[in-house]
Amino acid sequence: MPLRVAVQMDPIQGINISGDSTFAIMLKAQELGHRLYHYLAEDLTWQDGRLYVGAHQVSVQPIPGDHFQRGDFAILDLGKDVDVVLMRQDPPFDLGYITATHLLERIQPETLVVNDPAAVRNAPEKVWVLDFSRFMPPTMLTRSLGASRNFLAEHGDCVLKPLHGNAGKAVFKIGRDGANLAALLELFNATYREPHVLQAFVPEVAEGDKRIILIDGEFAGAINRRPGAGEIRSNLTAEAAELSPIEREICDALKPELKKRGLLFVGIDVIGGRWLTEINVTSPTGIVAVDKFNGSDTPALIWRAIESRLNS
Repeated sequence: MPLRVAVQMDPIQGINISGDSTFAIMLKAQELGHRLYHYLAEDLTWQDGRLYVGAHQVSVQPIPGDHFQRGDFAILDLGKDVDVVLMRQDPPFDLGYITATHLLERIQPETLVVNDPAAVRNAPEKVWVLDFSRFMPPTMLTRSLGASRNFLAEHGDCVLKPLHGNAGKAVFKIGRDGANLAALLELFNATYREPHVLQAFVPEVAEGDKRIILIDGEFAGAINRRPGAGEIRSNLTAEAAELSPIEREICDALKPELKKRGLLFVGIDVIGGRWLTEINVTSPTGIVAVDKFNGSDTPALIWRAIESRLNS
C-alpha cells in the first residue's frame, strides 16, 4: 500500500548522496510507490491540539548535483495527512531537537514516527549506552578535574569526548601523563554545560570500530570503519565485517529494549569485537556502506519493518 511519508531532515540540497542513509531510505520509499514530503524541524507548528508543518512534496534520484526535485508546497497536519514521519535530522542533541521530539510525540498513535520520539529523547547515544555498561570500556561522565585525574591514574591512556557530540567531533586522546588533561577539561567546561565522557583508551581502535545495524532489534549488517593515518577517530573508509560472539551477545541484549521502545533503526558502535561505545538512535548512518559490502538492501528491511508496525 502506498504511504504518505514526511521526512524531517537537514536541508536536502546539502546532503552527500553517495553515503547518506536518509537519501537511501527515500530512494527505496519512492521505488515502493510512497509519496515523499521534506521539511525542517524548525518548520513545526502546534496549534489547538494539532501539529502542522509546511512541507514540499519531493522526488529523488541518484544523480550528484541533481538529486532531488521539489514539488508542491502544502501545510500538512502530521496527525492526519501522513502515515509515517521519519525523524532524520542530524544532532546536535540540543533544545531544538528535544522540542521536536516533544511535538512529534503528540501525533502518536495517529501517525507512526520513526524512531519513536520519546524513546529518542530518552536515549541519547552516550547516555543510554550506560544501561549496558557491562559491555563498555571503563567510562566516567564528569566535569571534575580531580575525578578525571584519578580515572587517568587508574586506567592509563584515555579518550575525552563531548557527551552529546557526533561524527567524531572534539574527540581527544589523553596520554597517561595527563599533560593536556587540565587544559582540555577547562576548554570542555567552558564550551559545554553537561558532563563529558572520559573513557579508557582501547588500542584495538587502530583496527577500526564496527558499525552494526539493527532493524527492529534484528541484526541487518555491519561494516568496520578504519581511522586515517595518525587518527584515533574512525571514518567511513569501510570494509566488510562479521560479528564476534560478544557482538552477537550485545545485539541479543539490546533487542528486547529496542523493540519495546520503538527504536526501529539503530546503529551501534563496537571496538575490538567486544567494547560497546555508542547506541545511535537519532539519525543512524552507515547503511549505504553496509549494503555495498554485503550486497544487502537495508532500506527495504526498514520499510518492511515500518509496514509491519503500521499493520500490527
